[in-house]
Amino acid sequence: MPVVNRYAKSQALFAKARELMPGGVSSPVRSFKSVGRDPLFIQSGEGSTITDVDGNSYIDYVMSYGPLILGHSHPAVQAAVAKQISHGASFGCCSASEVELAGMICQAMPAVEMIRFVNSGTEAVMSALRLARGFTGRKVIVKMAGGYHGHVDSLLVQAGSGATTHGHPSSPGIPENVTANTVVIPFNDLPAAQAAFAKFGPQIAAVITEPVMGNIGVVLPRPGYLQALRSLCDDAGALLILDEVMTGFRVHPSGAQALLDVKPDLTCLGKIIGGGLPVGAYGGRRDMMNLVSPAGPVYQAGTLSGNPLAMQAGITTLRLLQDVNIYQHIEELGKQLEDGLRQSAKAARCDISIQRCGSMITPFFSPAGKTVENYADALRCDPAAYSTFFQVLLDEGVLIPPSQFEAWFISSAHTAGDIEKTIALAEKAMRAVAGK
Repeated sequence: MPVVNRYAKSQALFAKARELMPGGVSSPVRSFKSVGRDPLFIQSGEGSTITDVDGNSYIDYVMSYGPLILGHSHPAVQAAVAKQISHGASFGCCSASEVELAGMICQAMPAVEMIRFVNSGTEAVMSALRLARGFTGRKVIVKMAGGYHGHVDSLLVQAGSGATTHGHPSSPGIPENVTANTVVIPFNDLPAAQAAFAKFGPQIAAVITEPVMGNIGVVLPRPGYLQALRSLCDDAGALLILDEVMTGFRVHPSGAQALLDVKPDLTCLGKIIGGGLPVGAYGGRRDMMNLVSPAGPVYQAGTLSGNPLAMQAGITTLRLLQDVNIYQHIEELGKQLEDGLRQSAKAARCDISIQRCGSMITPFFSPAGKTVENYADALRCDPAAYSTFFQVLLDEGVLIPPSQFEAWFISSAHTAGDIEKTIALAEKAMRAVAGK
């Protein structure tokens, strides 16, 4: 019998895409290059499942890299977007939905007294940095090694996510003077932070960090670490910016800042607040935000900012997330997956560290299963092992991120059955990694 190519249509599309787009993709994180495969081309998604153009279906843990906390094609979100598009997709004018979504976010996050909508997480971070420098009159930004905050020139230094996956932690095309005011320190290393403030304190405009790192995989802060950063900023007159593009409304109804009890000066958001449509936002104290144009002199603008389709999708998503049972459900699923993956690793005798925060989880193929606490630890993981793990799961109908350096995402549409099946298949994949 001839061997049937289950991915023929995706491969044909990829061949054509490479003629038209760099690397054949619109974003490097969609490339399967680091796991030795061609990317899938997806035709549809429903609930916890996506289906590619060849008709293969997968339990999905990519979930558009985080926005789809309610799963694919949620009926209420679809209905809200359909209703809005019947009235128009973009106006270049104000809409009531901007005010409504802004109110919902500010009510959920006490540190966000005012907010400005933009079109992506990158724009949110770029704008927050400009505001921090404008507010403080200082230049230096402190970031964490491996922290990815979008493709902002000044922060694309020792970046995580796709930059690490593809072997380019920094990027050509960025002049040295652009990154001259960026100070990079390890996450979870308080002495390094103290040293940075001792050296640059009066020049530091802000520290920016993910409260829970997700762009090198899920790495939680040590107890008291974020609070210590808060104190260092306060003592030096610097700002603390939390990049909650990934964690906002995912790990807690009020974000990781509530879960971990730390109050930032500025917060960057995206993903979930747009319900799966392109969106970003930055917000914080009223005195800071009133420096943003047209209220103040710090300029920032965007033709499609506050797009009514994204606003309606976000409003509907946040309204549904007011049901605390959703967070309880995904927390239970997250724990089920965490415990199951640990059991699978033990049965397969596979060195692995399972790290989770709520519905975000990463299995790190780290030496001797050592806990990953920072970027250096992540870089010691075995990407070849992850590649084998990925390929076995893909061929068995489970889609995980095509990189060791990404978080998996669980949605409210996932079921205990999805998790149980994933755990069983993960043990098979881990045995393949261990050579058993």
